[in-house]
Amino acid sequence: MKTVLLLNGPNLGILGDREPEIYGYDTLDDIAKFVSDEVADAGWQVVPVQDDHEGGLVQAVHAHRKSTIGAIVNPGALMMAGWSLRDALAAYPAPWIEVHLSNVWARERFRHESILAPLASGVVVGLGAFGYRLAARALLQLCGHE
Repeated sequence: MKTVLLLNGPNLGILGDREPEIYGYDTLDDIAKFVSDEVADAGWQVVPVQDDHEGGLVQAVHAHRKSTIGAIVNPGALMMAGWSLRDALAAYPAPWIEVHLSNVWARERFRHESILAPLASGVVVGLGAFGYRLAARALLQLCGHE
């Protein structure tokens, strides 16, 4: 069975409670279910990983780099300073999509540049939890399963 890595960074474990006016009311469990629903018809499964520490995310990328067909990555604030996560994703051989719940370019200026985005197969921002669904659909297409 093919597997998708669903990687979520710092502070995303408290989605649903954390600033819902910005991030919405969906929890990370809800999002994992949305992604699972999108890829189920292809026979794919989802491995969700959330860690508030960059090292844990790096370990997850390395642990799943040969066993997953692709990844959906919401690095949270590590998009701006997660250099070791960037290096791990540079060595990740499958396509991956960067996702952000909020429109980072409509927010504070320090959020306007992602050090990860140039490595990603695509980026989805500002569409809330639905952005994860779109990322899952993009992975299906990128991996030859439409």
